[in-house]
Amino acid sequence: MTAIIPPASMPDTPSLRLKSLPPLSLYIHIPWCMKKCPYCDFNSHEVRGENGNVPETEYVTALIRDLETALPQIWGRSITSVFFGGGTPSLFSARSIDAILTAVRTLLPLEHFAEVTLEANPGTFEVQKFADFRAAGINRLSIGIQSFNPRHLQSLGRIHDGSQAHRAVEIAQENFDNVNLDLMYALPHQTMEEARNDIKTAAAYGVPHISAYHLTLEPNTLFHRYPPPLPDNDLAAEMQVMIEQTLAQSGYLNYETSAFAQPGCESRHNMNYWLFGDYLGIGAGAHSKISFADRMMRQMRYKQPRDYLAKTSPDMMAFDSPVMEQHEVGQNDRGFEFMMNALRLTGGFATKMFEERTGLAIDSIQPQLDEAERRQLITRDCQRIVPTLAGRRFLNDLLQIFLPESGA
Repeated sequence: MTAIIPPASMPDTPSLRLKSLPPLSLYIHIPWCMKKCPYCDFNSHEVRGENGNVPETEYVTALIRDLETALPQIWGRSITSVFFGGGTPSLFSARSIDAILTAVRTLLPLEHFAEVTLEANPGTFEVQKFADFRAAGINRLSIGIQSFNPRHLQSLGRIHDGSQAHRAVEIAQENFDNVNLDLMYALPHQTMEEARNDIKTAAAYGVPHISAYHLTLEPNTLFHRYPPPLPDNDLAAEMQVMIEQTLAQSGYLNYETSAFAQPGCESRHNMNYWLFGDYLGIGAGAHSKISFADRMMRQMRYKQPRDYLAKTSPDMMAFDSPVMEQHEVGQNDRGFEFMMNALRLTGGFATKMFEERTGLAIDSIQPQLDEAERRQLITRDCQRIVPTLAGRRFLNDLLQIFLPESGA
């Protein structure tokens, strides 16, 4: 199945009037990795040279300046969650992470007990470093395990082996109560038994959250140019069912397409994305969605780190900005963008949430809802809209109904 890409928006938002603004999260992008993986299409850049070439101090200064520049757009709003993504944020020192979080707390109201997540990859784990991350204010760790199988790790181009994957989880659990493990399935030459072993191994650690992603061949990746031999669609689908059943038996709730959590341990940051909340993204290539009473904006920062650093340098001109692209989300697109996120949730969404987050009446998508229900892709009542099992399995078919040009 191909991904659904929302169409370019036109600024047709004169009727948008939000009664209240949604929750606001902060995303901080750190774009460097030890090695670029052949399946990765994220804005990440390999560290090159014997000692690396990451301008860590300069980049921390740039992030803080970026945040200061963005303050007028979010003035008076509190931050519900913070997420350090990448790249590999754990490449940075705990001192740098602490400096960034200190600036965040100084410039913005950070909610009490806010979820603060750091992505980390095995191969960058040091016991003292991760204790220092916790002391700096990180309270949730997301580890890019991908697989515990050495053969699959090698085929995925990962820098760690199976023993390092296990050691990373052990170090994480010594320092953090809230840990997520990222896994992938439908890997090159992967068998059902190998996929089952990965999932069982992750569940046996008893971490609060597990994410299991189907490996897809994304454009502009090495795997897309030179496709490896992958399990066929039927086997991949059987793997998905096996993962859902195995994790359910271990007490995990499949609350989103690829996300599984013990009760009460859902990712608050990602839930805000899926329920069409707001987020400010700072750092190279970071995306933002920011709502105002009368409009909704999407932004993207400059992708190349050197361009981003130039636009956030201390001697930049007043009219310079780290924002490379910006557009208003048009009235026709708000409904689709909401559905594209919220229909990933197993439990669906409250009808009133659609109206609160889009500024549109639910009646504005009545023909599309009727069509989705007729095709048994959703169930609904006056309070809630929920994707059926078929709707979750064929999510792109369901989303196609809500594309603005599809009519119904």
